[in-house]
Amino acid sequence: MSIKTALFATSALLLATTAAAYADIPVGHLADQSGATSDVGVPYAQGVADALAYINANGGINGTKLAVDSVDYGYQAPRAISQYKKWSSGSNKIAALQGWGTADTEALTGFVGKDEIPAFSGSYSGHLTDPTGKGPHGSKPAPYNFFYGPSYSDALRGMLMWAAEDWKAQGGQGKPKYVHMGANHPYPNAPKDAGEQLAKELGFDVLPAVQFALTPGDYTAQCLTLKQSGVNYAYLGNTAGSNISVLKACQTVGAKVQFMGNVWGMDENAAKAAGSAADGVVFPVRTAATWNAEVPGMKTLKDISKLSDAAGTAYRPVHYMAGVCTAFYMKEAMDWAAANGGVTGPNIRKAMYQKKDWVPAGLEGVCVPSTWTDADHRGMTTVNIYRAKVGGDTGGSVDDLVKAGTIKLEKLTTVDVPRKPEWLGW
Repeated sequence: MSIKTALFATSALLLATTAAAYADIPVGHLADQSGATSDVGVPYAQGVADALAYINANGGINGTKLAVDSVDYGYQAPRAISQYKKWSSGSNKIAALQGWGTADTEALTGFVGKDEIPAFSGSYSGHLTDPTGKGPHGSKPAPYNFFYGPSYSDALRGMLMWAAEDWKAQGGQGKPKYVHMGANHPYPNAPKDAGEQLAKELGFDVLPAVQFALTPGDYTAQCLTLKQSGVNYAYLGNTAGSNISVLKACQTVGAKVQFMGNVWGMDENAAKAAGSAADGVVFPVRTAATWNAEVPGMKTLKDISKLSDAAGTAYRPVHYMAGVCTAFYMKEAMDWAAANGGVTGPNIRKAMYQKKDWVPAGLEGVCVPSTWTDADHRGMTTVNIYRAKVGGDTGGSVDDLVKAGTIKLEKLTTVDVPRKPEWLGW
């Protein structure tokens, strides 16, 4: 068992044992601790687990504890579906689900809708944003699906808007060339069509997509394709683990490309692992700050972190912080439900529509203001765009590297992507 997995298990055990002595509110937690996306799944799941443990240690939901069952499903959708069926049947039916990946979340959309179980996912697929199914793209109704952050599609749209301006600022001549990269899988494919359509509208020459697996490997051939075709901007649709392999291979072959990672495609840990190959990668950050920022909510965040790091020395990447925000939106929705008829799925869903520009109490400056409505589950269309900066050897700890300025997450801009009706569910 890895240290990270052991810490996660400790938080999960604390949640289970604390809740066992009380009348409880069952919550299912699907996490990827060992599968293809565990490189980013581990810190996100730790954020969720620590947040839920903190909630229980501070009164739960109106005095009632959460009974959280955390399961590592290894990023295998059939296992997630099987586990969900166990949670959704019988007398101890879960009140809500903290989920993870796109393939399993999209596969469960119909189930959670039928069972009226709110699902808060780590997938930001645009397909999950249409609660009615009446949008122009024919996506399945997703009335019980929620996520914190811009959709993959809106995040890519925001980066393409930035890229169009960047091309002009760099004095680029002619049409810039854009390519979508990633595995042939629901997660990296989710924003592909949306991104390519907008890229064409913005004047990009859109090249055929380049595929690479979700797992690390030798992607020299893909980088040679980029170099030979003269790609200017490339979207990396996979998580950091395989993206790192691409970045290193492209550095080796001399492919001069402006890479744009998806929200799971880059973070502080990835910058350390990729070293100089990560320098300059642009990506969206869905929190309002990074670790150690001087914002009001950082104290609460660090208190939460101590649930699995008692010494308070761990550096928490942006994915951990997003996990905390996600858990606290669910918590506050449950608080409202408890005061308005009980903590049931329908009441939790209704609670998600009660606030505008919502930031969970105590996390001001950490979580980005979000608004969900019964007609539109795009909680935000604000895209905070950052650039990874790596200036030197990355052999130390992430905490030391960030403190020394060797690794920086430099904010470039904020793009307010239009909330177009025709982009709902896509």
